[in-house]
Amino acid sequence: MTDLLCVLDTLKRPRLLIRAARLGAAQYRRELHLPRHLDTSALPDSGAALAELLALEAELDAARRGRRAEYAVARHVDVMIAIMGEARLIRAALAPKPEAPAQGLQPAPVT
Repeated sequence: MTDLLCVLDTLKRPRLLIRAARLGAAQYRRELHLPRHLDTSALPDSGAALAELLALEAELDAARRGRRAEYAVARHVDVMIAIMGEARLIRAALAPKPEAPAQGLQPAPVT
């Protein structure tokens, strides 16, 4: 999964596309948004979803660069929102968990 995050970190896309996707990523809900992009009824784990989304985004970017008539910027932004949302979920899962304080032991108040 970290390989996918490295690919994502090296992606070069227009600044406006990234800014629009960042604004939308705050409202990303995978149960609602992901089925629109993937051809499956069951939601895959975040790693598999991110891989599929990156492949879809590469096709959209090729259409953008080729100035093809079927390119839709709104769809590109929507896919980028999903990519950012899934990457956020992966990074959260990989982050080290803070240790909980032992039960019953509280630090003494400083006086």
